Amino acid sequence: MKGAEALLRALEREGVEVIFGHPGGAIMPTYDALYDSPIRHILVRHEQGGVHAATAYARASGRVGVVMATSGPGALNLVTGLADAMMDSTPVVAITGNVPRALIGTDAFQEADVTGVTMPITKHNYLVQDVNEIPRVVKEAFHIAATGRPGPVLIDIPKDVQLAEFTGSFDVRLDLPGYKPTLKGHPKQIERALDALEKAERPVLMVGGGAQHAHAELLAFAEKTGLPVITTLMGLGAFPGNHPLWLGMPGMHGTVAANRAIHHADVILAIGLRFDDRVTGKVSRFAPHAHTIIHVDIDPAEIGKLVRTHIPIVGDSRLVLKELLKGAKALRLAAWWRELEEWRTRYPLRYKPRPHLQSQEVIRAFHEATGGHAIVTTGVGQHQMFAAQFFPVTRPRSFLTSGGLGTMGVGLPFAIGAKIARPEELVIDFDGDGSFQMTLQELATVVKYKLDVKIVILNNGYLGMVRQWQDLFHAKRYSEVYLADSNPDFARLAEAYGIKGVRVERKEDLMKGVEAVLNADGPVVAEFKVYHEEGVFPMIPAGGAAEDMILEPPEEKEEVGA
Repeated sequence: MKGAEALLRALEREGVEVIFGHPGGAIMPTYDALYDSPIRHILVRHEQGGVHAATAYARASGRVGVVMATSGPGALNLVTGLADAMMDSTPVVAITGNVPRALIGTDAFQEADVTGVTMPITKHNYLVQDVNEIPRVVKEAFHIAATGRPGPVLIDIPKDVQLAEFTGSFDVRLDLPGYKPTLKGHPKQIERALDALEKAERPVLMVGGGAQHAHAELLAFAEKTGLPVITTLMGLGAFPGNHPLWLGMPGMHGTVAANRAIHHADVILAIGLRFDDRVTGKVSRFAPHAHTIIHVDIDPAEIGKLVRTHIPIVGDSRLVLKELLKGAKALRLAAWWRELEEWRTRYPLRYKPRPHLQSQEVIRAFHEATGGHAIVTTGVGQHQMFAAQFFPVTRPRSFLTSGGLGTMGVGLPFAIGAKIARPEELVIDFDGDGSFQMTLQELATVVKYKLDVKIVILNNGYLGMVRQWQDLFHAKRYSEVYLADSNPDFARLAEAYGIKGVRVERKEDLMKGVEAVLNADGPVVAEFKVYHEEGVFPMIPAGGAAEDMILEPPEEKEEVGA
């Protein structure tokens, strides 16, 4: 058995069923061995598409996503996706070929120091120099990627190691003495948290992506206590978006009710989130009335990093919630809920009706037509925030977007990965005309594997979010954001790939267009020409706080403080 065969055998032992990838010279021995492997391979058209698809596969399935690439440019094309997976805590194992060991460091053809490049953006990485180490490295990589705070791990294997004779064993034992994540929360800290919640008058439960796997326990705990629930962008779906306890998303483009609740809260229970700047705004003005912040996270480095934590609980969110649930009581929150309901009723998510087709109404139409029962992926930009606002999801692992890194172009490869992970589900990619064009070559992957994904392009002819910031903060100096003069005809572009293309330009044709997309047998690219000056509101300006929230565009401006 050669090293390449040993690699695939080790992957099979880890339960790998799908690899996303693109072949090349330094990884060719492994692709040759793959010819005889039961593992399914998805040939993407660009390595970045592969790593994004593997990320979405992981997030939609709860399993480790796997991507494979060759050396040099192939490996370096994974960088953005690895950084994205790192920031959004996604378990991905990337396998790259490298030049033979004797050529490493000589500037050989297609050589790059991929372990050096990816060290800051992976949870761990390996350069395999002994063929018999392959089973141990693979076992460790999958364990590290999937446990503790999940994240990407890279395995770099020189070509001659892949071709070397394997004489080792697959019966390897995990031995990582320096890596032992804390899973169970400290009982005394959990007791303190319950006591603080019981004494609170205005408590709030904030939930992030780290609680996606704890959705059942989260729902039970919230319903038992009656706590108002707020989910971050990465936490969408961890708690049902149609539940009466749900206040919406916090932060820059969050709801008034969610942001005001945080601002006025006296106790905050935060589970599986990292208090990033898009949630907190100016940290010194975040939650000024909270005398107790309880932070539950499996990564101790996140606790107290940005926001002062009074009761830290290090542990897995699911296990901690199970313990919290044992001691939870129904809280007396009638007065607090009256206040919350007033904000929620007075300031719902809304948009001013216009004669033009609007992104919000397109997304809302799809939500109504599907009952919200779909896996949603997005690119990054205005359409991403509109989707978060107007397509509330009710199930975990059903809203897939790039949160921390804000990677334009993820929408289409995310849809591919989600569809591979959950083939029976409806998958809709809400994308922007700018974001979509960064990875549109993956339409060929959609065709090759007959993936029934629905791609909805909200085409406003601009880099919309950049334009909005230029509009608000740069005196309407629209520098290098206009796309309409050079955008393709997206429907005809889809047809060139053999995919059904739909174009909707008039408001009165909206529902007909939605039906055409959802009733189509197979993939669709639908272009909806939407109003180009639409902004995403509410909005807390960068560096601002809840008191600075803007509800509407300046010309129609209604500001609402905290």
